[in-house]
This record gives sequence, structure tokens and C-alpha cells, in this order.
Amino acid sequence: MPALCRDCLTMFDAGRRCPSCGRPRIVSHPELFDLSIAHMDCDAFYASVEKRDNPELADKPVIIGGGRRGVVSTACYVARIRGVRSAMPMFQALKLCPDAVVIKPRMEVYAEVSRAIRAMMEELTPAIQPLSLDEAFLDLTGTQRLHGAPPAVMLARLVKRMKAELGVTGSIGLSHNKFLAKVASDLDKPHGFAVIGQAETADFLRDKPVRMIWGVGQATQSALEKAGIRTFTDLLRWDRQDLHLRFGSMGDRLWHLARGQDSRRVTAHEPIKSISKETTFFEDTGDADILDGHIWRLAVQVADRAKARGLAGQVITLKLKRADHSLLTRRQSQREPVQLADRIYRVARSLFDQVPAGGQYRLIGVGISELSPDSETGLDGDLLDPQAATRSRAERATDEIRKRFGKDAIVKGRSFR
Repeated sequence: MPALCRDCLTMFDAGRRCPSCGRPRIVSHPELFDLSIAHMDCDAFYASVEKRDNPELADKPVIIGGGRRGVVSTACYVARIRGVRSAMPMFQALKLCPDAVVIKPRMEVYAEVSRAIRAMMEELTPAIQPLSLDEAFLDLTGTQRLHGAPPAVMLARLVKRMKAELGVTGSIGLSHNKFLAKVASDLDKPHGFAVIGQAETADFLRDKPVRMIWGVGQATQSALEKAGIRTFTDLLRWDRQDLHLRFGSMGDRLWHLARGQDSRRVTAHEPIKSISKETTFFEDTGDADILDGHIWRLAVQVADRAKARGLAGQVITLKLKRADHSLLTRRQSQREPVQLADRIYRVARSLFDQVPAGGQYRLIGVGISELSPDSETGLDGDLLDPQAATRSRAERATDEIRKRFGKDAIVKGRSFR
């Protein structure tokens, strides 16, 4: 049985301890040195960075997130033992773990660490598909001759470097496709290394719940359960055409995943599908002036990101979360793609005006989708609004001032509402 010591990177025949360093951190599998599709997921990334930068937090429960009205962005493993999970409302997390240290996210620091990890990955392969700051797919097919070692060894070396040079740990999932690689990376957290080979795929999946499929949320899971589908074995009983008729394109995807099939390639430049920003209030509010100010600020942030990427959006979306956590979403398609804050704000505000008055909201969000590269035509003018071109020129002049003197150098009065 091929085996690898994750501490000293010695390759050997399987045993309980490494014959070179004597340590027990061993990964062994019949296909260990034949597989090349991987998923690397950092362990409680934001919390790990905070603990690295403040050793006094090492043994304490740490939660990264907003105020009591916000949600948990990341929880360290000490907090997770108490039941805290990502996306959990903060008030609920603090009930479960009242002694937690709550830290506001430092995104610029996390982004810097993420860039350093990305640089390490690029030394292994150019085929990297980031999913977020702290996780990515890697395809190391054909790299053994270049590195003089199988992909499994190079992946173990990667997480070892991350720990030594950056102070953060990661878990590796190694398999023959993206779906199974991502499943594997969750099997041995934290600081794990798990393998799912081709020969064992059917047996591995058979009794697993379908909720382990990435992208199957609560709504999809409920729909599947109504159809009597809870496990992969249940999926295997369905004909491919029947799944497609019942669930559309998702049904076809489920048919393939039930058999461990995933033909998606690791793509280095996955297109951005939408740009959005949202904010959660400390107290529910239905005050139109307060909400208007938030709509403007969010429109500016969305526009800034769109301009930085050279993108414009055909669809503008307004998102509201009511006091009971139910969502209200409004969308409007534009004749031409937009990227200016003024245009995004005006459409989002008109969408808000269509919402029945009297509601109380805990969250508001603004976004654009159906993205395309921006162009010089169509972005500044509006035949139905003669003043649009003037406001557009003013906004672009404002952008230049903010580039030179900082984003707060010039702001509109409505942003203070």
C-alpha cells in the first residue's frame, strides 16, 4: 500500500509510523500516487490568521463576524465544538459560546495571506481555480516530471509550507475529479489529507447523504426529500430522464454525481457571475431615509468593484431581509449594461419604492448580474434622462479624485443618511 509521511514527505509502503522520522501523520491509499485533482481548504482561515497574529487567542473560542445583529463569518474549532457554525446569526452563536472572543473581519490581512498561498500553489501548477480566499481546486496532472514527485507529495509539501511560513493550516482532498476532491477535503479536518480513489468511488458514495453535494442547499434538499431522495443509493434508483424531468438541469447533474462522475475541468479563470454588497443592521429599520443612504453606499461599493474589473451588469438586484429572516428580492433588466453608482442607485431605489410600505428590515443588499465587459458606449447616456450624462461625468471625475486622495476624499450627502 503506497504511503506518505506528511511531516518529512517520505514515500514508503504502508505502516503505522514513518520509517524515516517515526511520526504517525501518515496518509496511505492504493491510488495515492496516481491521482492529481485536488481541493485545498484552509482550516477556519480567518480565525487562524487572528490566532497567528495574537498568540493569546490560541486556546480561546474565536468568532469572526459583525455585531450581535450580524452573522458568523468564521469560527475557530474551539467555538465549533460548542456548536457555532459559519452563517449562524451572531446572537445565536453567543448563546452557544458566551465566552467567545468576537473579532471584526480584517479582510485586507486575509487577502494578503491568501495571495501568499496562491503564490505557493502557482509553483506547483498553473491550473488553479480559486473558490474564495481560503480554498481552491488544483489540477496537477502531468506535473510529476517537472517536480520529480507525485502530486500527493507536492500537496503535502504545500500545506507544510503554509504552516511554517504563514502560520495557517489547510486540509487536502485528492481524487480523480472536482466533486470528489471537494468531498474528500472535508473528511479529515482540520489539517487533514483524505483520498477517494476511482476503484472505491461507488462504495464510498452509496450510503452518503445527498446534502454532501456542494451546492445542494436547504431548498434543494427539501425538494429531493419530497421525492424520496436522501442518499446516493436513492439517486441511483432514478432513471436519468426522470431526474431531468423532475429537477431540470440539476437532475442531470445529480444523475452523474450519484455515479461519481464529474467532467468539469479545473479552470484558472472562472468568470464572475455577479457583483453584490449587503449590510446587516444592528436594529431592524423601516426608515426610508436610512435605507436610502444604505442603498447609495452599497451602489457605490458595487460600482467600484465593477469598474475595477472592467465589468458592467445588465440586471440590477435589490435584496431585503425582513425581521423574521424571510427574503424579499426585486430585479430589473436594463436596456444596456451599467456600472455607474448613479445608475445602480436609481434603479435599486426605484425597486425599493415598489416594496409595500411599513416593513421592518434587518439586512439590505444591492447587486448587478449578467455581467459583460464594459465599453465606452451605452454606459453614460440615457435618452429618457437628459441629466444622466452630466451625472456620469461628475461620477467619473469623483472617481479620479478618490483614486488620488482616497475613497473618503469626496462623498455625496445622501451617504450620511
